[in-house]
Order: sequence, then structure tokens, then C-alpha cells
Amino acid sequence: MLPRDLAPAAVLPFARRADELGFDELWVVEDLGFRGGVAQAAAVLAVTPRIRVGIGLLPAGARNAAFAAMEAATLAQLFPGRVDIGVGHGMPAWMRSVGQWPASPLTLLEEHVRAVTALVRGEAAERGRYVSLDPSVRLEPACVPDVPPLVLAGVRGPRSLAVSGRVADGTVLAEPVTPEYARAALAQVDARRPHRLVAYNATSVHPDRATAVEAVRPGLAWIGEPDWAPHLAPLPFAEEFAALRRECGDRDEFARRLPEEWVRQLSVVGTADDARARLAELFDAGVDSVVLILADADPADGLERLAAVL
Repeated sequence: MLPRDLAPAAVLPFARRADELGFDELWVVEDLGFRGGVAQAAAVLAVTPRIRVGIGLLPAGARNAAFAAMEAATLAQLFPGRVDIGVGHGMPAWMRSVGQWPASPLTLLEEHVRAVTALVRGEAAERGRYVSLDPSVRLEPACVPDVPPLVLAGVRGPRSLAVSGRVADGTVLAEPVTPEYARAALAQVDARRPHRLVAYNATSVHPDRATAVEAVRPGLAWIGEPDWAPHLAPLPFAEEFAALRRECGDRDEFARRLPEEWVRQLSVVGTADDARARLAELFDAGVDSVVLILADADPADGLERLAAVL
């Protein structure tokens, strides 16, 4: 993952280096107040010859579906076969703060994903409650990409996962993704056609395992909050995990007190061999792509160490 708070001068060098080191994909984020997802993706694609770029996630309420499809199709046409588009509800607090949280987030997401997916393929979109496009709204033939981008849904709850299974080309799971959570999510997705599963995970790789474990702890500070409950429910220590969070005064204390074994279960962490073993477990559980969120203080240095996993 391209860190969302890199210094401007470091963004494109980080992307180029990820490409040079041989990583298959680089994902950019669109978090409120940080950098725009489409602009980052375009810049990264323009300065790299090979690496695939995913956007995760574009909030459905933030863009009209027709204009979102235009942006996605443009990237896919200029950089064929190198673009994935992730769409999500958006964090509720963020979306409410900009006046874009709908009465039915599930309905909006389903309609938005359906519409964008149809439009980037040169088709018309169905009318819905929130996405109300005239049947005449289509991409011009000259602007329909030969290789349409995959449109994935970034979701976590059971009903949202079911929506993803119905309408999306894949699902993006936020961190942490354990093999248990991946299997549970895929069962709830229950897709009837090819469906790509992308899993985010906090990551630190270092020759000294203990150093890596300590480095990754801050990347797990948020996962004790209520929104992350679906990630933990399939785990044997879910109740103990929740109890520990209740005992802790804040997220930082919680991250410090996480048992090392839990840290290793909830991230891709340790030596290069440790990381490879964890990745193999995730792939065996049905994950297609693991997006590694560097927890290191120096992302450039962390990227170099992470390359040992390859």
C-alpha cells in the first residue's frame, strides 16, 4: 500500500521502487483529508511500467456513478490491464461530516457498483433509488476500455459482503485479515461468478522477529473498536480480545498490551520466512491479493526489507 501520509516528494519514488522490486500490485487509499484516490492512481500508473494499481476505496456517496465510471474507464484505457477500482460505503463518521451518508448505505452501494460496472463496459445503468441515470447515459464508444477495470466492493459486514457477492467483481477486506476471517467472508460473499478477494494487513518484516512485532503494534491500535468486530468474531480468542480492549484506557495502551501471539495472528509480521508462511495461509484460505500496509517508521526502509519476502 502506498502510505497515505508520505511526503509529496516521496510518493512517486516509493511507487517506482515498488515496481522495481517486483511487487505485483500497489494500492492507493482515499481517506478523508488525505490525497485523492484517482489522482494518486493516475500519477503512479504514469511513472511505472508494470505494476498493477488498485484504488481502495472510493466512497459510493462521494461521486456520481457516471463520473466515477468516466474516471475508472479513463485509467483503464490509458493503462490497460493495470487498474482495479474499489468502492465502499466510506467510514460513516467521514461521510456524515460531508453530508453524504444515505438512509440506506447498502442500497446505495449496490446501485453504485452495478452502475459503474455497467458503464465501464459500455452499457447503460439501471435506474435505482439513489443512482438515477437516464438510459441515454453511456460512455462514448471511443472511451470504452478494451480491458474494463474490475470493480470491487470494500466491505466488512455480512449484508454488505452479500451485496459484494451479487454485484461486484471482487471484495476488498480491511485489515486485519486472518485465514479464519477470509473464509468467513467468502462464505458470506457467496459469489456465483469469478470473484477476487483482496486482503489488507498491517506488516513489518525484519531479520529480528521481536523488532518486527514491536514495529507493527501501532498498526493494530484501531482494531479493537466496534467497527472491526466482524474481523475478530471467527477467531478463538475473540472474547479475550474484546475484554482486553475494555480494560485499556485508550488505543495505544491496547496495542502495547496485545499478546505477541495475537499480534502475529493479526498481521503479516516477523522474518521474511514468517511472512511467507502467513501469506501462504491466506492464499490457501482463498485470498487472491494481500495488500501489505507498512507499519515501519521509515516506509522506504520498510519497503526494502519487505522485498525479502519476494
